[in-house]
Amino acid sequence: MQRSRFLLIALAALAMSGCSAVDRLKSVGEAPKLTAIANPVTQPGYRPVSMPMPAPAPAVYNSNSLWRSGARAFFKDQRAAKVGDILTVIVEITDKAEIENETNRARDNEENAGLTSLSGLEKKLEKILPEGVDFSKIVTLNSDAKSDGSGSIEREEEIATKIAAVVTQVLPNGNMVIEGRQEMRVNFEMRELIVAGVVRPEDITSDNTIPISKIAEARVSYGGKGQITDVQQPRYGQQVLDILLPF
Repeated sequence: MQRSRFLLIALAALAMSGCSAVDRLKSVGEAPKLTAIANPVTQPGYRPVSMPMPAPAPAVYNSNSLWRSGARAFFKDQRAAKVGDILTVIVEITDKAEIENETNRARDNEENAGLTSLSGLEKKLEKILPEGVDFSKIVTLNSDAKSDGSGSIEREEEIATKIAAVVTQVLPNGNMVIEGRQEMRVNFEMRELIVAGVVRPEDITSDNTIPISKIAEARVSYGGKGQITDVQQPRYGQQVLDILLPF
């Protein structure tokens, strides 16, 4: 019985690891491979963004004038404006949070009920019952409840970097969907930074940069993979036990 359970757990661990474990075994002793440059629109899982848009307004030209309503500059604007253009995203995130809670609760209850007289029947009950009856303490209830709880959260994160992103979609109102991916390999450790979101053309500065705080629906992912990251992760068996064990 124990052997069959062990086999089931082993099979479950192998099924969860799947092709990932096989790929990792193939790359033993090799540095992580860089991802080939590809069109983000053709990547698996890519979905065009759909958001509520205002009614499109036609461009208005004034007679005998080179100026067009809505233009951002008299000369050609070098900032990102169409699909395929590149702009620089300034990622500066400083996040710090400290939360501490403590709760104490205590409650004592006591209920006593008695009967001093019952039309003389109490004397007959005293003769019938060998131990006698104490009518002053017919019902006695006691309860005592106490609970203590405490919790604290302390988090501090800081990221300061820059990444070039590509315009993958222009929405009907002129806002642009951008996505940028950066990979850096140092020895046998890979660092990956991904930024995506929706930006307004007006928020792009004259040097074709935009801060992360100006990006709507921002998605920032900063992590790594490699030998150091691998040893920091729990083994597959431990992850399976953490999911299955109730305690």
